[in-house]
Amino acid sequence: MTDATGLEFHHVGVACIDIRAEADRMASLGYRPDGVEFSDVRQGVRGLFLGGQSPRLELLQPLDGSAAGVLTPWLKSDVKMYHIGYKTRALIGAIEHMRASGGKVIVPPVAAVAFGGREIAFVMLPNRLLVELIAAE
Repeated sequence: MTDATGLEFHHVGVACIDIRAEADRMASLGYRPDGVEFSDVRQGVRGLFLGGQSPRLELLQPLDGSAAGVLTPWLKSDVKMYHIGYKTRALIGAIEHMRASGGKVIVPPVAAVAFGGREIAFVMLPNRLLVELIAAE
């Protein structure tokens, strides 16, 4: 379902050290793999979507066990659920809407392996909520 800004909820991003171990833990809550594991060198992450429950989850771990990268601050702070993903038919428009509301672009539009090369962007809202915007098909 979309709202007035054209955003449609997609997933909650979960930072972890080992996506396989995390997926096993989440199975006790009824989650199961939804698709295949992916690696995104540009973002330095390995990931796996989980479905079967709501909300859909995206498990992410540093690529090749790297201690440095986009997940480092979250993992060091023991923050697991760190972003909320939304699909949008107008990526640039959604970014500008969030900027007008005081949001700061953390990652400008970039092609993402997890979404078949469609662009994503990350915006930090003034309330410190990290939002991933995903270009719709």
